[in-house]
Amino acid sequence: MSLAPRLDLRQTQSLVMTPQLQQAIKLLALSNLEVEGFIAEEIEKNPLLEAARDDDGGGGPDGDAGDAPAPVRDEPASADELLSFGEGAGEASLDVDLASEAFHHDSPSDSIGGLDGSLGLSGTGAGGVDGEGVDFDSFAAADISLQDHLTAQAGAIIAGPDMFIAAHLIDQIDECGYLGVSLLDVADRLGVPLVRVEGVLALIQTFDPTGVGARSLAECLALQAKDADRYDPAMARLIDNLDLLARGQIAQLRRICGVDEDDMADMIRELRDYDPKPGCRYGGESVQTVVPDIFVARRGAGWAVEINAATLPRVLLNRAYYVELSAAKQDKASKSWLSDCLASANWLVKALDQRQRTIIKVATEIVKQQEAFFLHGVAHLRPLTLARVAEAIEMHESTVSRVTSNKYLSCARGVFELKYFFTSAIQSADGGDAVSAEAVKSAIRALIQAEDPKKILSDDTLVDLLNAKGFDIARRTVAKYRESMGIGSSVQRRRQKALAGAS
Repeated sequence: MSLAPRLDLRQTQSLVMTPQLQQAIKLLALSNLEVEGFIAEEIEKNPLLEAARDDDGGGGPDGDAGDAPAPVRDEPASADELLSFGEGAGEASLDVDLASEAFHHDSPSDSIGGLDGSLGLSGTGAGGVDGEGVDFDSFAAADISLQDHLTAQAGAIIAGPDMFIAAHLIDQIDECGYLGVSLLDVADRLGVPLVRVEGVLALIQTFDPTGVGARSLAECLALQAKDADRYDPAMARLIDNLDLLARGQIAQLRRICGVDEDDMADMIRELRDYDPKPGCRYGGESVQTVVPDIFVARRGAGWAVEINAATLPRVLLNRAYYVELSAAKQDKASKSWLSDCLASANWLVKALDQRQRTIIKVATEIVKQQEAFFLHGVAHLRPLTLARVAEAIEMHESTVSRVTSNKYLSCARGVFELKYFFTSAIQSADGGDAVSAEAVKSAIRALIQAEDPKKILSDDTLVDLLNAKGFDIARRTVAKYRESMGIGSSVQRRRQKALAGAS
């Protein structure tokens, strides 16, 4: 074997992830609202990009009518073809008429106001970067935090060193309203007597909401019972024995409390009216409404599938500004930067259009595969895999996976994540077609909701009833599905219904 140095020529092929490729892949996985934020960042970086307005025509931002629109292919390129373009940054003008069929080709409803599924989203503005829709969130007052609410009350009745202790205790109260630290530790940390800390805590426990500052569930309920003037010896014994109440041992509780059945029922009913987490009324995170990315509506004998135009940003390439900059005297670095901006803007507009086409294509195939669900409900949901959809639309499975991530579909039955329609298969007991796991969960939920309180269905009984319905399913699978839906076991449900009957 020779160890001497030498030069060799070799030819190899490799896939290079260019910035444009990475951008196209990233756009596929983003929701419409995330794309809107991404577009805003691109517009800040690229002076040739501008947000399209509803009244934008085919010329361009400055009325450059001399630019011819970019040619439109008869057969749109697939997402996989787009990802194989490499640089793909031509300099053809793309600031064409956004009302033409060059971009609005997804459904006939593009020219008649959209398919917002009766959600009224199309009337809230264009939804782009410069959308002028009404921001209803701006009318909502800022939620006050629990700590601020308690501090304001403490400032009204506590002063001096006790206010310092109160502020420390309030900071230790969690979002549910409970104090999770030891008073002895607080006293040692602050260097004050324990009795003084206990006195300040007793004041805090009189604040609104009632029950705040408690160190346990029993103390929280006791504070609320005292505030309602219902903390008699019988109620005190009931609160001290919440473990027996949780196990449904009503007879033993009656003996401990020394009351009859009617009084016990009244006490349990009173206890149910108390709030076990009083702090949750304040400072909770605002509920984020899910905004659908796709609308599906019944149209005659078929279905109309449309991108949510209210949240989909539209971008124009300012060709007139590019011509103006190109005509000015520039050095080599400036020319290179301007060319990069033009290439990046061209690619972004093409990638956004291709993203829209790809999402529509995938959503249309999902609607086709799950038509029975849209017509008849979750019981008719079919097993479906990403590979099956990818094969039907002739795309790669990873492309379908990116398209279905972080996106929601709105239809007459509600708003669903696209991933919801991909479920595993459960074999049919009679040898027929397999059924979806979601359909089995729906059947389990329906059986449990209809069960007799005096005859609670065990998992074994559920297996027999499901087999009678044609579902070949094991007991452990029933237990797994039941737990995933937050439904307790037969023992837990028997206790809950016994408590409900007692109250």
